[in-house]
Amino acid sequence: MSAVAATPHAKFSDPRVTAKGEARAWVELAALETLWFNTGTLCNITCAHCYIESSPRNDRLAYLSRADVAQYLDEIAAHRLPTRLIGFTGGEPFMNREMIPILEETLSRGHETLVLTNAMRPMMRRKAALLALREKHGSRLRLRVSLDDPHADIHDAERGEGGFAATLAGLVWLAANGFTIDVAGRVFSHEPEPQLRARFQSLFDQQAIRIDAHDPSALVIFPEMDPDADPPEITTACWGILNKDPREVMCATARMVVKRKGAEMPSVLACTLLPYDPQFELGATLAEASRPAQLNHKYCASFCVLGGASCGAAKA
Repeated sequence: MSAVAATPHAKFSDPRVTAKGEARAWVELAALETLWFNTGTLCNITCAHCYIESSPRNDRLAYLSRADVAQYLDEIAAHRLPTRLIGFTGGEPFMNREMIPILEETLSRGHETLVLTNAMRPMMRRKAALLALREKHGSRLRLRVSLDDPHADIHDAERGEGGFAATLAGLVWLAANGFTIDVAGRVFSHEPEPQLRARFQSLFDQQAIRIDAHDPSALVIFPEMDPDADPPEITTACWGILNKDPREVMCATARMVVKRKGAEMPSVLACTLLPYDPQFELGATLAEASRPAQLNHKYCASFCVLGGASCGAAKA
């Protein structure tokens, strides 16, 4: 393996080379299959470990409007991009007052639509509007509920006392009213994944929630993103060493739109996990954001390449 730089660098400091001087891996946008919108970083709760630092006070990413979203949907249509999934994340998306109009705009254009939510009060205040959307658009509206663990104490240690009960109530309401739903869990219990899935299945069965916890697209288990971890950098040689295709990495098929506080226009990022790092901001349009993404962050290694995670897994 030949070195491409003689001068040592700190890890994840140079977009072209690693600390050892090896060529850093990058990922081409093979096709824009999923477009994420961060509707704003404000949230009704403050989690202990939130990668985006969402809280009732963090407004670093401003609320997107229906018009903001529409311009990117227009670009998808104009260029006939192969985008099959439009995803919405936050913060808590239902904190955004335009969330229902945004969903109507997206669904009315025929897009499969996924909303990540904690299913707590902000969502429950939109019951009537959500029922109307489900009646009109059916299974093209999908909601993914963040339930970290099927044990209340573990979930509440992350999201605050009473969070489990509130989220479970929202999940049960969605299930009882025929919404297309899945769940996002985490590995706080440090147990084998089959055991964790079995505990989730027990909870779903008890609550009459029709989710197959052993289906990885119905119960998505995310690896943890430890900000203090020290993962290896991903080089161009790693694809062969790991027997991994770069087209499997999230940024090969996805982008995210954000609107920074005080900005006149939204911008497009390479990754949903790195909303504040300017090196992952690729442009104002989808066309500008079609350039390759350099894997120059520890989350690129720990979450996507080595962790094998993807935020947008959809049901077949």
